[in-house]
Amino acid sequence: MTRSATGYSTWRLIADQLRSEIVDGSFPPEVKLPTEGELADRFGVHRNTVRQSVAALAAEGLVATRQGSGTFVVPHPLLVHRISLRTRLSESGRPGATSHRPIAAEIVASPPHEVATRLRLDGRPALRVETVADVNGSTVARSTAWFDVALTPDLDIHLRQTRSITKALRAVGIDDYVRTWSAVSSRIANGTETEDMNLPAGSIVLVVRSVNTLVDRTPLQYTNTRFRADRVELDIDFDAFKDVGGH
Repeated sequence: MTRSATGYSTWRLIADQLRSEIVDGSFPPEVKLPTEGELADRFGVHRNTVRQSVAALAAEGLVATRQGSGTFVVPHPLLVHRISLRTRLSESGRPGATSHRPIAAEIVASPPHEVATRLRLDGRPALRVETVADVNGSTVARSTAWFDVALTPDLDIHLRQTRSITKALRAVGIDDYVRTWSAVSSRIANGTETEDMNLPAGSIVLVVRSVNTLVDRTPLQYTNTRFRADRVELDIDFDAFKDVGGH
C-alpha cells in the first residue's frame, strides 16, 4: 500500500506521525528512533516506505543518521511566542538565537476589507510590512503587518533605517501600544509559506491574527502571522486580556 484512501502518500502520513511525536517530546532530542524494521512493523508497511519517511525528516533537520549507530532525534529550535497585553514578536525566543527582520514595506491605497475594518481606515491607505522570524538560522514565522498611515507618517522610512518595527514606531512618536484582540487558527501552508519556511508539502501553520491599539484604544496595527506548527509554541496570557476587557 503506497497511498491512503485520501490519496496522500503513506510515507508522508508516517513522516507526519513521527514528526508529531518528535515535536511533542515522545521522541526527545538525542533519542534513537526505532529501527526501520520496528517502524515497518508498527505501521504495517515495507521498509522502503519507512526509509522514505525518515529521509524526509532528515531533510527537515529533525533526525540524523549516525553510521553504525542508527537514527537519532536532532535538537530542534523552538520559538515560544507569548501573546499578552504587550505582545512583541521581536521579544519572542532566546536572545542571540532568534532574529526578526523586515523584508518589505509598501503603502497600499486599498487594503483588504478585514484590514480596513479592524483599523477603521474609512478609505485611508495603510502601510503593509512583511517580516520573518528565524531561530538559529531557520525561518519559523512569516508576518504581514498593516498600519494606519495617518497615525504612522514616514514609518516605512524609519523602518528601512532601524530594521525594527518597535524602533520605527518610537521614531514617529509611538512609545507604547497594547494587544486588544487575537484569534488563533491553523491550516495547510500555501505554496509561498512552504517555500519561505522550507516546509514539507502538507505542513500545518498556526495563524495568529491580531490588533494592537494605542493606549486610548485607537487601532494602530493589524497583523497576520503564520508560524511553523512544528517549531513554535504559543503561550497565551489570558489574565492580561481580562484586565483590559480584551479577547
